[in-house]
Amino acid sequence: MARRITLALCSLATAFQTPPKHPATRLRATATGEWDLSLFSPAKINLFLRIIKKRDDGFHELASLFQAIDLGDVLSFQKLEDKDEDILECETEGMPLDSTNLVLRAVALLREKCPDKIPGFRILLEKQTPMQAGLGGGSSNAAAALYGVNELCGRPASQQQLIDWSGALGSDITFFLGPTGSAY
Repeated sequence: MARRITLALCSLATAFQTPPKHPATRLRATATGEWDLSLFSPAKINLFLRIIKKRDDGFHELASLFQAIDLGDVLSFQKLEDKDEDILECETEGMPLDSTNLVLRAVALLREKCPDKIPGFRILLEKQTPMQAGLGGGSSNAAAALYGVNELCGRPASQQQLIDWSGALGSDITFFLGPTGSAY
């Protein structure tokens, strides 16, 4: 029990550290007026996590308490022409910019569910959340992509549909589309 508490406290301490200062980036959505929409994509911490069992689909049943935090990324969107391919830009080393990225997978999912209503998009991801740190950065980015593209296309999907569809991409995405900053 003491080991679990120590690990939890270490995770909290790490999550609340001041993010390191990054050198000025070339890509800044706030520096130009070329973006149609910019959204903050918050990270989250697990205040409590218990793995209940492994499901048949490879995911795990979890009991957890999530809390959104002020650390996060910014996604900026520019609507392109109907036949244009999506473009994802990010200066973070090691960030996949192809169809394996959850941001582009989220846009593709919305396009699949709302045929002929989703044009191409140029998306700038300004990453502050550490990758693969268990802070839900990718899931939050996917939720922001679903929400942002849906908004810029005149809301072809309801909020409930976005929540329902997001489960196909990952279980944490639903949390970021929900109405509160915490969930059990």
